[in-house]
Amino acid sequence: MIIYKSEAEIDLMREAGAILAEALARLQTIARPGITLLELDREADRFIRGRGCIPGFVGYQGYQNAICTSVNDQVVHGIPTNRKLREGDLLSLDAGLIHRGFWADAGLTVGIGKISVEAQQLLDATRESLEIGIRKAQVGNRIGDISAAIQQHVEGAGFSVVESFVGHGIGRDMHEDPQVPNFGVALLGDGWTVVTVDPSLSAYFEHSVAITADGPEILTSVRKSDAQHRLPSRLVGDGQGGDLED
Repeated sequence: MIIYKSEAEIDLMREAGAILAEALARLQTIARPGITLLELDREADRFIRGRGCIPGFVGYQGYQNAICTSVNDQVVHGIPTNRKLREGDLLSLDAGLIHRGFWADAGLTVGIGKISVEAQQLLDATRESLEIGIRKAQVGNRIGDISAAIQQHVEGAGFSVVESFVGHGIGRDMHEDPQVPNFGVALLGDGWTVVTVDPSLSAYFEHSVAITADGPEILTSVRKSDAQHRLPSRLVGDGQGGDLED
């Protein structure tokens, strides 16, 4: 069942998203060769709690950290360890927080130092596919319109989509209906970390998005002005909170 959000609830999710965006921006500034994944995790925990929010991942289904840190062939849900980042790594950061009862969930992949041309192409294609998917998140469109747009762009760039994980609705719970497919992977022994089977590089970008009468609004970007976070639409309808990932 899809849970629609009132304007007041979207306002709270907008506040939550802005705080999470700042946390991810902070992590990007300190993600460099030599820093450990656990150091990034501790900084995320400190930052989120310092803004009066709850690190939502801590305790979620037994998970013990504030963020997920996935490196290179790790797709999602990598557990922070004492592993030091190295020049050329691809680091995917996934974070979530709870602000006044509402969730924000977002993620991104960053290159550590100088990365290969192939890695940069993967980052660009993945980021672009999320942007394209968000543009399809319009009142009157179908979830399949989002999924198809993402898949076509990724495959057109010469890459493939992980089919085992999907985007999702978000609100008072981190995972709500509907599911948003992106269209291999394997699970490591820790029960969380997902890796590519080949093992090829993986990249990941995720935003929380409100679908409004004025078009999709990205809730988890560092806010400069509302105009920069809304994509136009001529269609009119109810607002809905959602989360897209790729």
